[in-house]
Amino acid sequence: MDRLILIRHGKAEADSASGDDIDRRLAPRGLRETADMAAHLADMGFSPDVALVSTSVRTRETWEAAKSAFPGAEARFEPFLYLASSGTIRAAAEEAGRNCRSVMVVGHNPGLQELVVQLLQEGGAPATLIAQAQRNFPPAASAVFLFDGNGRPHYDGLFIPGRHH
Repeated sequence: MDRLILIRHGKAEADSASGDDIDRRLAPRGLRETADMAAHLADMGFSPDVALVSTSVRTRETWEAAKSAFPGAEARFEPFLYLASSGTIRAAAEEAGRNCRSVMVVGHNPGLQELVVQLLQEGGAPATLIAQAQRNFPPAASAVFLFDGNGRPHYDGLFIPGRHH
């Protein structure tokens, strides 16, 4: 894997009809912000070969809103990504990345945000950027990392809906 794209699901409704968290749907704002974020990532040339998607309703809807920006991506819906830890997310991305160059993970906080912070720290990102990621990784946010030949991550972009860095 040369590139890892991490994207948090879009803004979701507070409750689901079933009462189960896994069944929460995206709010209209979440659909809009997700589509905008996907288009922005694609415009910058960040397009995954494989997208690993949690099986919650909100992450599947996030992928549905984003996938037209990534027409060549193969989606894999993975139940173990629902509320997964940062270690589980990273291991899944590394496994998928053995056979492709660019992997996207569509998932949840806190695991996704924790992984962003860990990768920023490992890659020697500026303290101000690390602090920003610790404070704020809202719905539809994305972080992109490049990996060198030794597997070390390098920050390639932190994208917050409404503002891009």
